[in-house]
Amino acid sequence: MTARGLIVAAPQSGAGKTTATLALLAALKRRGTRVRAAKAGPDYIDLAFHAVVTGAASVNLDSWAMPRKLLDALAARCADGTDLLLIEGVMGLFDGTTAAPGQSGATADLAVHFDLPVVLVLDVARQAQSAAALLRGFAAHDAAVRIAGVILNRTGGERHRALVAGAIADLGIPLLGALPRAAELALPERHLGLVQAIEHADLKTLVDRLAAAAERYIDLDAVLRCATPLRLPAAADADGHVKKHALPPPGGRIALARDAAFSFVYPHVIAAWRRAGAEVLPFSPLCDEPPPERADSCWLPGGYPELHAEALAAARRFTAGLRHFAQTRPVYGECGGYMVLGESLTDATGRRHAMTGLLGHSTSFADRKLHLGYRTARLLCDGALGCRGTVLRGHEFHYASLSSTGGDAPLAELADVEGRAENAGGCRGTVSGSFFHAIAVA
Repeated sequence: MTARGLIVAAPQSGAGKTTATLALLAALKRRGTRVRAAKAGPDYIDLAFHAVVTGAASVNLDSWAMPRKLLDALAARCADGTDLLLIEGVMGLFDGTTAAPGQSGATADLAVHFDLPVVLVLDVARQAQSAAALLRGFAAHDAAVRIAGVILNRTGGERHRALVAGAIADLGIPLLGALPRAAELALPERHLGLVQAIEHADLKTLVDRLAAAAERYIDLDAVLRCATPLRLPAAADADGHVKKHALPPPGGRIALARDAAFSFVYPHVIAAWRRAGAEVLPFSPLCDEPPPERADSCWLPGGYPELHAEALAAARRFTAGLRHFAQTRPVYGECGGYMVLGESLTDATGRRHAMTGLLGHSTSFADRKLHLGYRTARLLCDGALGCRGTVLRGHEFHYASLSSTGGDAPLAELADVEGRAENAGGCRGTVSGSFFHAIAVA
């Protein structure tokens, strides 16, 4: 393998990791570098932006949910045939769970595991020389994590940039560039993260702006010099490890809901289904499409059904088709999909919308409460996720809550990283679902 690798991280969420990553990817691609991207931790939205910029699927790399050999296999497949694999970090560089060393889900775990240098993005909008103290602390915090360079973000002008640059000059960490504070470079956000790539009216223009900003304000050659060779198994040797820990396809032909309300699907899950011989058949509930009749299973992924509850309630052809489908074939709803499988969904205004009623629970987005964290799931019934007793690793990330639990049998016993366990989700005949996002078989 000839690819080189580099990690883009930050001290905290919201510092501009995604902006810097997309700017680097776009500018490097424009100059002819073969680039691919990956994302640390459980995330859906950033990967869609990566794919738009690079023209190739991104992949999640999660040190808590994925065994090390699976990390290697996924990274090898992603890096195959590329010049540079750019891994975007999650949260702050060292933020993760209280778990065994190297298995916390932190970006730093990947830096150590893959022996890759880190480019740290510092948001200096509200500081100047103090940035040097922050950078010094991150560089010294863990001797196994090497900060190879720094990119300043949201600088307020040349004087501001010079003040920060002068303060960090004595640290011996190269300043690779400084992106200005500019509204035209900002990525709009909402709950759960950035506004999705598919919802941008003119994403190409934004990508072009980011590329131009990187070309003007970042030393791209210096960034490339920071990258180091990836030492990974050949992509062809990765199949066994992926197959062992991949979610099995729930059927030979999988109807997959895909639109602005249902878009949270991990690329490595879809890739594993296809490698196992399954055919994925996309359809759009928001366009009032039922699952394709020739499919033999249906998967409703997570997304933003709470923003489209009125349209989904009015999608009678979709609802009737899904109910007909579920009479003979398995249907699974993951997080947002689980909300749509219930009796009703109450939106942020308090308005109640009837859903498909294939499971007995109801959900509400009116009183928002963050549910966030890694989970281990032990399946309590057979279904699309696997056979009873199967243990999966994944996470929860949602603001909606159950307003009524219904009377269905639970899908799984979920345990958080502290070992607190509870039954969750529901099973009724061929239909099952939960708020749990599955990442890999344990």
